[in-house]
Amino acid sequence: MSQIELNEKKIQILNVAERLFSEKGFEGTSIRDISKEAKINIAMVSYYFGSKERLLESLIIYKTSDLKLKLENLLQENIEPLDKVNKLIEIYITRISCNKGIFRVLHFEINSKNREKSMAAFTELKKGNLKSVESIIKQGQEKGVFRKDVIIPLITPTIIGTFFHFHMNKSFFVELLNLNTEEMYNNYIKTSLTKHIQQTIKALLVYEN
Repeated sequence: MSQIELNEKKIQILNVAERLFSEKGFEGTSIRDISKEAKINIAMVSYYFGSKERLLESLIIYKTSDLKLKLENLLQENIEPLDKVNKLIEIYITRISCNKGIFRVLHFEINSKNREKSMAAFTELKKGNLKSVESIIKQGQEKGVFRKDVIIPLITPTIIGTFFHFHMNKSFFVELLNLNTEEMYNNYIKTSLTKHIQQTIKALLVYEN
């Protein structure tokens, strides 16, 4: 299932499902909970998505497929390899920040044997995204800017892992860094955390002077 036809009601259901799955977990949320919260008849939710697993699959595609498009577009941009990687990091951090709910769901569900079918769609998307990341880094390697011994599949986990460690320990960092409002916290992610990740990835990619 690579594309889903969406209408207003389906989007409403998906947004409610994302919030409930992230708050109560996949197992702790029923189709009845979703239909009640979305104020849509339970039969209509089942008609649109068939099952809770299919709903999760649709939610994953809905929330992550635009990242694929952004990476493919970035690949075509005529800019320096390091600028391209910095933009790549900005894209990832922006997407995760805007979709914390679905990434929280994925974090908890990714290793569940019961969810393998739903996760298959996400795995395919990740493979496509990795190809874009590989192409961007290989462009830099061909120009002699990036090291040849980079372990490319570990670049994305380094970006996402750093973000999630920060986000999962939000209260600790809020106190430590005096990020007293949500705006200050989100701004810190956009500026300081993003810059730190860019510097980390640059250190992995670029030859030492």
